[in-house]
Amino acid sequence: MNHDPVRFGLVGAGAIAQSYALAFDSCSLARVVAVADARPQAAAALARRLKCKPFNAYYEMAEQAELDAVLICTPPNTHAEICVEALERGVAVLCEKPLSIDVPSAQRMIETSRNTGVKMTMASKFRFVQDVVLAKALVTSGILGDIVLIDNGTHSVDLIRYFLGPLAEIHVVEGKRGRDLPVEETVHVFVRSTSGVLGTVDLSWSINKELDSYLRIYGSEGTISVGWKDSRFLLSGSRDWHVFGKGYDKVQAFRSQIENFACAFCGEETLLLSPEDALASVQVIEAAYASLRDSHWIPIPLCSGSHPTSGTSARLGLDHPRTCH
Repeated sequence: MNHDPVRFGLVGAGAIAQSYALAFDSCSLARVVAVADARPQAAAALARRLKCKPFNAYYEMAEQAELDAVLICTPPNTHAEICVEALERGVAVLCEKPLSIDVPSAQRMIETSRNTGVKMTMASKFRFVQDVVLAKALVTSGILGDIVLIDNGTHSVDLIRYFLGPLAEIHVVEGKRGRDLPVEETVHVFVRSTSGVLGTVDLSWSINKELDSYLRIYGSEGTISVGWKDSRFLLSGSRDWHVFGKGYDKVQAFRSQIENFACAFCGEETLLLSPEDALASVQVIEAAYASLRDSHWIPIPLCSGSHPTSGTSARLGLDHPRTCH
């Protein structure tokens, strides 16, 4: 990129922001110039770590710091307000997942981006994991034949959408609650793509299964296993798994995500995850809660504006499994 590094303001100084700090350390395309958090000590500590200026509120940072973009790492119920204000100031937005707590607020964020012409997208680190990118290339090559099933054991339905495209319907089953948590502790999610492929997602705050892989893709001619330590594929008729990846690298994923956003900001790349993808993830979560409530399959609307339910829970436990690394 033949430009100065994109200047980021980091909104929120919690655990996820600490992980991003490591990614910014090794990213030449972007740098953090300010950190804002309602907790002064947290903002000051992370700002010292990143050698930048701390602020006690986002609006103070927006008014006083020279920003090209903000990375929003605050609770989901604050995302829409911060995002819209940033976009209206001409500041690009990379927003942590989930994009928002309901479809109307997500639509407002996307419409503001369109109306202002300022870039905005949702963070989805697993799309940037090198092994996942390689797995997608294997699927696209046709080596697995027709995809029959995709199983995601740790993250969210975004990975399934990444491989299969739009989803048509969803069914969610909740397990027994054994801890005093304000969200669903264990759920099993079934989705069906518009092309008819079935996907399953296993989410839990309470169970650590210690699985070697977090994504499995089953095709008519073989299987792909994307894992924490390495990734492999097995073709029908063969006994040997073929290693194609080196495993999960969180810092690499975050860095690649930041780099894609920085290059898109400068007009040199396309965002890997579009605003429509971000909206679709919120629509899937709304449909998931509707399925939990009604105990049956629920259709998922395409990103055309309508949504299946109103009053979706702001807790969004489905999108934050404890087993996610």
